[in-house]
Amino acid sequence: MADKAIAPSESGRRGFLGWSWRETRGFLFVLPWLIGFVGFIAGPFLFSLFISMTNWRMQSDPKWVGLHNYVELLNGEDMRFTQAVYNTTYYVVFHVPGILIISFAIAALLNRKVKGVAIYRTAFYLPSITTGVATAVLWYWMLQPNGLLNNLLDIFLGPLGLEAPNWLGSTTWAMPGLIIMSFWTVGTTMIIYLAGLQGIPEHLYEAADIDGAGWWQKVRHVTIPLMTPQIFLTSVLGIIGSFQTFTTALIVTDGGPADATLFVLLHLYQIGFRVFNMGYASAIAWILFLIILFFTIVQFVTARRWVYYEGEK
Repeated sequence: MADKAIAPSESGRRGFLGWSWRETRGFLFVLPWLIGFVGFIAGPFLFSLFISMTNWRMQSDPKWVGLHNYVELLNGEDMRFTQAVYNTTYYVVFHVPGILIISFAIAALLNRKVKGVAIYRTAFYLPSITTGVATAVLWYWMLQPNGLLNNLLDIFLGPLGLEAPNWLGSTTWAMPGLIIMSFWTVGTTMIIYLAGLQGIPEHLYEAADIDGAGWWQKVRHVTIPLMTPQIFLTSVLGIIGSFQTFTTALIVTDGGPADATLFVLLHLYQIGFRVFNMGYASAIAWILFLIILFFTIVQFVTARRWVYYEGEK
């Protein structure tokens, strides 16, 4: 009986660029994402690095200036940029710890087995899914001199002869007003903490009770150590998000009064889309990127000393 010719397997046939047909089909499936990544992420990312070294005001061709934009920013020649860095740092220092502490406290309260706890959890989470513009407009009216917050404060401060702050019209109180506003969205962080709290084994608390530990000892030696992965995650995301604060400052104060709420990202927007100095704005964006990268690396390096993952030695 004559030997039959054995047809080459599908994987043996060669296709595009010498790949097998199976590899070619896999590449074609990835190709739409790859085009989107190059066209909308990697391409603009590298182009912004190029124009950050140019003087480009969009009405004319970019003019190469090298590192001049960076030198002007880092030498303190742009006083508004220096003020923006200070304001952003001020916001991060108070916003991030405040969010972590408030979210942790709320999550601990909502972790109790009480009647209607699902309703309470929903009520605390709903504000975090409200759009940024709607939240900013809501708080803009609440922080007015005759707004809801000041009307409540007058009840307590009035008998003492004190006046409620002019939140949005004072250089002293404008930033604290935005920080208070930022606590409105504690719901997302609260959900992460609530999930972490529910994952802590109950027998650890029972062992602590047998050893005579009080409430604070159990929180300090059981709850917090086992919650360090969630605390680390939320602190990293919190710092990254805080450095990119933009919407609330743009809508509520537009950087005022007297640049008291001028954030780095808002300054970038004003330079890029009001003055149309795209080269200088791109340099601000890259400096902001390096600042965020630095703090993120510091957090990951120091995390080895205080973050505990179950199963590690």
